[in-house]
Amino acid sequence: MAKNLHSSGNESSPIWYETWFNHPLYLELYSHRDNDEAARCIHTILSLSGLDLKKPASLSVLDIACGAGRHALELARLGYIVTGNDLSPYLLEEARKAALKSHLPLKLSCYDMRLMATNDLYDLVVQLFTSFGYFDLKEDDQLVIKNAHGLLKSDGWYVLDLLNPLYLAKNLAPYSRRNSGKLSIIEERAFSGNRITKSMSITPLFGETITFNESVRLYSEEEIRAMLQNEGFTVASIVGNYQGEPFTPNDSPRMMIFSRNG
Repeated sequence: MAKNLHSSGNESSPIWYETWFNHPLYLELYSHRDNDEAARCIHTILSLSGLDLKKPASLSVLDIACGAGRHALELARLGYIVTGNDLSPYLLEEARKAALKSHLPLKLSCYDMRLMATNDLYDLVVQLFTSFGYFDLKEDDQLVIKNAHGLLKSDGWYVLDLLNPLYLAKNLAPYSRRNSGKLSIIEERAFSGNRITKSMSITPLFGETITFNESVRLYSEEEIRAMLQNEGFTVASIVGNYQGEPFTPNDSPRMMIFSRNG
């Protein structure tokens, strides 16, 4: 596993994404994000990039921050040569078990997304489900884009899936309570400067309440376009949801950006 970079300079203290994404409760909390949603998202990516017109076995794909492998497994199921990368050993093990259960070939690696190093180059790099903007420094997010560019073949595609901050500002639910299985979950959301934060209090049927936090930097369309272009990407299109509907700044919940290397 690659050495972690901590923006604070303190490499011994865990930060939120190291703790939360490595906890078994993470998958329970997001169990409503299912394989059908992943399949819709992948279909949109392949269709809009035109990669669905090529033989899957001839194309290599990297899923940055693959988590438990929903999207990577769907790509493998379609016949693509897939590598899934994540910083969480727990989520990678879940992806490995799911691949074995479905008899799907899936290569897995455990690197900080700023430090991924490989001799392989990919036809498609995807970074989905708000897996960008975790770091304290914007420069670290820029490093992720630079790394993605270096991992692509000439004319390769990079698909980056972000929250749309304009939509979020109008539709944020500051407080919600729900149940997932035997868990009672309270979620509190707030804007903090240019970030969206979420505090989750999780109470099992038996046992004490556990609290986790998330914090993601939000990027406007103009900001993220500039960051991509600074690394040599050409933005080809932006869609507003996983169905591939056109992006409208005030009304689209997501900002899924299709960029080309060169």
